[in-house]
Amino acid sequence: MTNSLQTQVPARPALVVPEMPEWPVLSAAETAELKERIKTLLREQDAALVAHYYTDGDLQALAEESGGLVADSLEMARFGTETPASTLVVCGVRFMGETAKILNPEKRVLMPDLAATCSLDEGCPPEGFSAFCDAHPDHSVVVYANTSAAVKARADWMVTSSIALPVVEYLAARGEKILWAPDRHLGHYVQRMTGAEMLLWDGACVVHEAFKASALERVRALHPEAAVLVHPESPDAVVDQADVVGSTTQLIRAVIELPNPAFIVATDAGIFWKMRQLAPHKTLIPAPTAGEGATCESCAHCPWMAMNALQNLERVLRLGDREIQIDPAMRERAVRPIQRMLDFARERGIGGGASRLGRA
Repeated sequence: MTNSLQTQVPARPALVVPEMPEWPVLSAAETAELKERIKTLLREQDAALVAHYYTDGDLQALAEESGGLVADSLEMARFGTETPASTLVVCGVRFMGETAKILNPEKRVLMPDLAATCSLDEGCPPEGFSAFCDAHPDHSVVVYANTSAAVKARADWMVTSSIALPVVEYLAARGEKILWAPDRHLGHYVQRMTGAEMLLWDGACVVHEAFKASALERVRALHPEAAVLVHPESPDAVVDQADVVGSTTQLIRAVIELPNPAFIVATDAGIFWKMRQLAPHKTLIPAPTAGEGATCESCAHCPWMAMNALQNLERVLRLGDREIQIDPAMRERAVRPIQRMLDFARERGIGGGASRLGRA
């Protein structure tokens, strides 16, 4: 099996993580008024709103109230192709908006803030990744959804965390060697679970890489009744303590279905809104991202996801000036690995309408 730390893997690029944005605190009346303005704008512009589980709870609630969708990356990718709306408004990070545009070139795709990117995307620049692929032409290229359109354009497959295991199992059964990017933690988890021969790009999510195994052990000791839920972008020592390892949708489903009264959750804290909506009687405990003496025991929230708010959502609907654009030639190449994933999921009954989580 190829080791993920071989010297030919490029070093991780330097990353500048933005400060967490500070949005003005709105009263209940101001929030309600702003949401009604947004709903009106959505109707006027024939727009559908889709929000990721990691965005603010007000945005998730608004997506559902307006007939849109709250979902993981796989369902977000599928949603745009299913809705008849001519405009898609994506509350999430930039690669999600790009994926929507790649799959729906005829639709207008807006985002509240085009600067809302992702540490995995930023950590996998297209030029370096292309050179990495050139150096390993005998490998099938599988990229995580958290990548730019340019990186997807170089790939054979795109996967999300909810479909990565079955795709890699399928490729491994065909005897294929895999070049994986960008998240090395998710890649190593997939490698361990499938036994596939994989060469891993050295990328990581700033949120999930921050979870601390030793601190998690202490929290588990304090809450022996709690099941531990971990997203596979987390380090091995955190994953190894999990009762459930899975995508956002899989972790939410675990809270609904498992009998435990409490759950220690190692993923972005934005997920708690949907978990509380669907399992209000369960106790949710954030997994620690810091150790002894830290001022923040768990700071698990993506600063780029936090760039989405009701205020700039209303603004982009009103002005329409933050539109995702994809070069047509790049789009033609990038759509192939995404469509391959969607076809694979449909053929095997993975995800789809029946898998979308219900509402309280």
